[in-house]
Amino acid sequence: MAKTETTLDLERKLWNSTNKLGVFSCFEVTIGFGGNERVDYLTYNTKGIWRCYEIKVSKEDFYSKAAKTFVGHFNYYVMPKELFEQVKEDIPKHIGVHTGYSCIKNAKKQELDVDEQILKDSMIRSLHRENEKFVKTCDNKYINQLKSTIERYKKKFNENYKKYNKCTVEHMNNIIKICDVYGLDYKEVRKLIRND
Repeated sequence: MAKTETTLDLERKLWNSTNKLGVFSCFEVTIGFGGNERVDYLTYNTKGIWRCYEIKVSKEDFYSKAAKTFVGHFNYYVMPKELFEQVKEDIPKHIGVHTGYSCIKNAKKQELDVDEQILKDSMIRSLHRENEKFVKTCDNKYINQLKSTIERYKKKFNENYKKYNKCTVEHMNNIIKICDVYGLDYKEVRKLIRND
């Protein structure tokens, strides 16, 4: 599913506010090898502190049954201020709230919910995935391959569309011929066909 503009905006703000010397970060970190839990944004600093951020953009999103992966020393919801005002009573005391720009509710330090080595391995795998995307977007050969694939699909779509239109026209002509032969009302026959 594509991310909303609000989600992308929060991600940009969050990255800018946490992008500091000695802080390493990554979006969409899957916890464990082939795990089914994912942190929207994870940071690790040179003091060994892990912070997990779950991005929420609406009340429906906040109250959804989707997993909230809070496994860090400090854990935060990232949301617009307006949403915070609507849901603040339901945010656990130890979970902080960040607006993307700044923290409006401090998180309380917790013990890690998973082994630190698992977090490090998970972050390395996710950083590799993001790096691979970046490298590919800078690779003209790869970009040209993608463009070629897109053009091939466009051509195939256009050919199928033309075939479909040709079949539709032939189908209509056959219906008209049958109506003429049997003296049927073309519009009435079309209604019958559409209802079937």
